[in-house]
Amino acid sequence: MADLLVRHVPEPVVRSLKRRAARHRRSLQKELTSILESAAEDSAARSPARVAAAIRTHLAQTGRTFSDSARLVREDRQR
Repeated sequence: MADLLVRHVPEPVVRSLKRRAARHRRSLQKELTSILESAAEDSAARSPARVAAAIRTHLAQTGRTFSDSARLVREDRQR
């Protein structure tokens, strides 16, 4: 794995990145790696279907469940 060095990063940018890392409960290094990986992905990897699948996977890992919105819309229309 390669090491990268970025010089002269403005302090407000560093503070913002640290806050973002804290929100995601990761170290600054892990957050920066995640940002770089996302930026390096090709557009096919970010297709809506893949994004939705990633969200579903993340929610399943956290144990959170959500109702089927299509069913709720149908019920609302039947009123």
